Amino acid sequence: MKPRTPISIYIIVTIGLVIMAFEMFSQDGNYFTSPYFWVLLLITTILLLIMNSIGDLVENENYRRLSEEERQRYLQKKNTPYLQKLWNSAFKKQSQTEEKDILIDHGFDGITELDNSLPRWWIGLFWFGCIFCAVYMVAFAFTDYAHPESEYESETKTMMASIADFEKNAPVINLENAKYSADNITEGEQLFKTNCVTCHAEGGKGGIGPNLTDEYWINHSEKNLFKNVFWMLENGSPNNPTMRPFIKEGTITGRDAEKIAAYVYHINQETAPITEAKGGAAPQGEKIQWENTDN
Repeated sequence: MKPRTPISIYIIVTIGLVIMAFEMFSQDGNYFTSPYFWVLLLITTILLLIMNSIGDLVENENYRRLSEEERQRYLQKKNTPYLQKLWNSAFKKQSQTEEKDILIDHGFDGITELDNSLPRWWIGLFWFGCIFCAVYMVAFAFTDYAHPESEYESETKTMMASIADFEKNAPVINLENAKYSADNITEGEQLFKTNCVTCHAEGGKGGIGPNLTDEYWINHSEKNLFKNVFWMLENGSPNNPTMRPFIKEGTITGRDAEKIAAYVYHINQETAPITEAKGGAAPQGEKIQWENTDN
């Protein structure tokens, strides 16, 4: 008769498994505030206590049928701490008497084989791995858990919501407070491709609209280039209705215009101009000497 595993071990393992299950399927990770989590823990704990009570009745009945010698061996095993028994089953070598009891009656070249039982912790880990793999595969096949696409979409929605919240509470960018920043060039290029490439072509070399990389400009309402581009994006061109007031129409925000203006400033002032010889459009307007500015 072997001593039973303490009820505390079952409860600890069950709590761990419940937490793992909710960790796998909970999207936001706030399952500790969910009533389902605590109700499930309560029900499983009650069931474990009921099973333990039934086990106590069976154990008492079996103990009553043991001889005095068997009772002494049983009590000795039962009084050994559970963790100590796990350690012994995993690492302690059997005595000569114990080896004789589990010796298999066959061998080869003087080598005999012992019929050792696998440690319970090893068996438990094995079945836990099997169950975990089965649950994981079902979750992967029929839920959004562990799908890179779903995680990407979820994180994208969270990021876009935070951006929208930032845009809502951030100061409005206008002509007076817009500032040039090299950090905006990369995003400005993407916004330029979305809103401006149709007329001004890739890299601002000009097409239907004028070349934005040379020194000639049709509209020059401001004294520095960055502010002038922002003004154009806000008010449109008084000389060509095709150049719409993007900000006033609501197509882009002031923050977007700040980034586009940074990109146009970059390709005009910080890179070599795209002339006709390089495939750029012919100059239009007047040659403008822009004021140097940090904004």
